[in-house]
Amino acid sequence: MNDDFEAGIDYLKQKKCIGKLINSMDVPSFPKEPGHFSSLIKYIIYQQLSIKSARKIYDRLIDLFQKKSITPKNFKLLSEEDLKRVGISRPKIKYMNEIADTFINNRDYLNDIDSLSNDEIMSELIKIKGVGPWTAEMFLMFTLHRLNVFSVKDLGLQKGIQKLFNLDKIPSYEYMLKKADNWNPYQTIACLYLWKLIDGNNFEW
Repeated sequence: MNDDFEAGIDYLKQKKCIGKLINSMDVPSFPKEPGHFSSLIKYIIYQQLSIKSARKIYDRLIDLFQKKSITPKNFKLLSEEDLKRVGISRPKIKYMNEIADTFINNRDYLNDIDSLSNDEIMSELIKIKGVGPWTAEMFLMFTLHRLNVFSVKDLGLQKGIQKLFNLDKIPSYEYMLKKADNWNPYQTIACLYLWKLIDGNNFEW
């Protein structure tokens, strides 16, 4: 855990509601995904699936590489049947191939990523078919460890906001963004705790 992450937790502890939640839970895990390409195909798998189901599929995908690097070129060596066999749907296979082709056709793709803002990275990533805002936000959080990202369309976060603020129904995007604004510049850390609130204190991404 780095100093910024610890500072973010201390900062959020001073905030009403989220502070009480933080004090009641263990410090969340915050794994950093290695590799831009492998991260993006992982988040494609995780789209609209439970964490448990998605993790199993991703683990089976990793096994297909037989300890070789998860690179775009190695990915393209896998057949559609290989990918379907581990549980990846045909649309997601197409999206993964789009990502692989983007990296193969542009050898400098994302090389300057550390100098780009969150919005600039989002704008670049969503040009790839199949990479929507949610996928790009997960990339910002778990691959780049950007600490001020909030994924308003994530169902787990929607349920987390609902539970944290004792709402009768899933909140609107406007409501969520208003609450998340109070957690600047550490919205990512707030997300980690909201996921734990819904999926249990032992939740790991």
